[in-house]
Amino acid sequence: MPNIGTVFREEISRLSRRESRGQIDPLKKATTQHRHVLALLKRQVAELERQVKQLSRKSAASASPASPAASGKRIRFVAKGLQSQRSRLGLSANDFGSLVGVSAQSIYNWEHGLATPRAGQLAKLAALRGIGKREAAQRLEQSAAATKPAKKRARK
Repeated sequence: MPNIGTVFREEISRLSRRESRGQIDPLKKATTQHRHVLALLKRQVAELERQVKQLSRKSAASASPASPAASGKRIRFVAKGLQSQRSRLGLSANDFGSLVGVSAQSIYNWEHGLATPRAGQLAKLAALRGIGKREAAQRLEQSAAATKPAKKRARK
């Protein structure tokens, strides 16, 4: 005949296993579902990274080589060349600066070798090398018209 203490101990361990199983099983199912979702998300991220790489390669390959900087050519900057270009166009430092998108003081500093233009500014300077006086005047008029605020009519 079994001892009552042994019977109680076995019954308690059986009930505790049953209760813990009842609480652990839903957690196991949730963990399995989470692992599936994580695996799916990892696959999606990997696919999106591949697409980004492909698109960046395509955009780098199709970048327009219209500007010398994009085609890989190094743009040379010479202060005397800038002075002669500005005098050839017959523009003041202020007007030439508005064509390039910088101040007159920047043009002065570039011409006197006190500073050098940045890469974006060099590209703009290179684009201006091929224009003549008439086109420079037209561009100045267009930029002046674009920046001039519309005057309001006075009410009577």
